[in-house]
Amino acid sequence: MRLALYEPDIPQNTGAILRLAACLGVAVDLIEPFGFPFDDRRMRRAGMDYLDQVEIRRHPSWPAFLAARTGRIVLLTTQGDRTLPGFGFEPADILLLGRESAGVPPAVHEAADMRLRIPMRPGLRSLNIALAATLALGEGLRQINAWPE
Repeated sequence: MRLALYEPDIPQNTGAILRLAACLGVAVDLIEPFGFPFDDRRMRRAGMDYLDQVEIRRHPSWPAFLAARTGRIVLLTTQGDRTLPGFGFEPADILLLGRESAGVPPAVHEAADMRLRIPMRPGLRSLNIALAATLALGEGLRQINAWPE
C-alpha cells in the first residue's frame, strides 16, 4: 500500500503525511508541481526528523505517475461514490489525495479505479488531508494486516 499526493500545496500537510508514512512503513508518491519548494522549512518542521525514513518517489507530472503506478488508484474525494467503511483494500492499492485548495481535476477523477469518501455529519465539507490520509491508511493497513510489528 502506498500514499500519493497530487500537486500538494500546503507544506505542513505534506510534512505530516510524510511523517505518517515513515512511522507506518508506507511509501509515498509525490506528483508535481508542488505549491511550495520541496525543501520548505514548514514541511521539514511538520515532518521532523522522520523525512529520511520514508521512501519518496517524485513524479514530474500526472502522466509520469500513471506510467509508473503498479496498483489500483483509490482516490479519497468528497465526491466519492463509495464510502470508506464498506471498501475492501488490496495490498497494492495507492491512496491518492488531491490538492488541499482544489482537489483533483476531472481527468484525475476519471483515471481513479475507485473513488472513496469518508462519511461525515451533514453540512460539513471535508477533513484536512493529513487526517483523511490517516483514517484511510489505518483502515487499509488493518484490512490487509500490514501494520508494522
